[in-house]
Amino acid sequence: MSSFEIRKVGGRIGAEVLGVDLGTGLTDSVFARIHEAFLEHKVLFFRDQDITDEAQLEFAGRFGPLTQKHPMMRTVDGAPQVIPIDGEDQRANHWHTDISFTQAPSLGTTLRAMVLPPYGGDTMVANGAAGYKDLPKELRDIADKLWAVHTNRAEQPKLGTERGEEVRKAFMAKRFEAAHPVVRVHPESGEPSLFLGGFAQRFVGMTQRESQGLIDVLQGYVRRPENTARWTWRVGDVLIFDNRATQHYAINDYDDHKRVLHRVSITGDVPVGLDGRTSYVIENGVEDGEGE
Repeated sequence: MSSFEIRKVGGRIGAEVLGVDLGTGLTDSVFARIHEAFLEHKVLFFRDQDITDEAQLEFAGRFGPLTQKHPMMRTVDGAPQVIPIDGEDQRANHWHTDISFTQAPSLGTTLRAMVLPPYGGDTMVANGAAGYKDLPKELRDIADKLWAVHTNRAEQPKLGTERGEEVRKAFMAKRFEAAHPVVRVHPESGEPSLFLGGFAQRFVGMTQRESQGLIDVLQGYVRRPENTARWTWRVGDVLIFDNRATQHYAINDYDDHKRVLHRVSITGDVPVGLDGRTSYVIENGVEDGEGE
């Protein structure tokens, strides 16, 4: 594999991996380099991969145990660990970290392009560690002490269609809430990162109204253009991002055209803050009227 290369796509986040066929399996030495790049660049892109769901599952499984069926979203028939991200169901055009409303959000997520619109539909990924580094000391001192409540009820964009509304209602039918440190320490690299996103509704000890202004300020550092990578898909492309240090955004600019990606997620660990405290559950699949 002499052509194997990892090429940065930006100064602060993202790299493209060239000379690798994910359909033929990876040697331990090649995967070790990919894993090292994954930790360094936060998101990796693989062009023109002609692979199956099984190969995508195998690749994702090299990073850790695969996440079982998502608590709210539909999955591919016969493959409960594969979620079809279909623009007719849902368009996640908001910055978020996957299932951060649970105690142990995903370690990472792989996406594979199946059907693409003639234009639009790019994916953006932002570096929470770079956002933390950009904070002035005064803001950093505040962020270091804060905890945030993440909930699936916080931000679910409306498509305005019958099918989209059905999916939205299913996603929000039960309430999931977890409290996470605003500054999360990466379990492998030890790097601190701002851990927020659209599911972060309020800070612990504050109301949503009291929290929103500061959440927006901190999010602004994560979403700085220099801290983001933007990927224009081709059918067969695969990406994997480190959910422990990134947020992502699916751009909804492709009108009524079809867009389908297959998603496979890797089971994560419980976030840890700078003081060593770990995230905790507030609500775990509670329906309205329960537990009150």
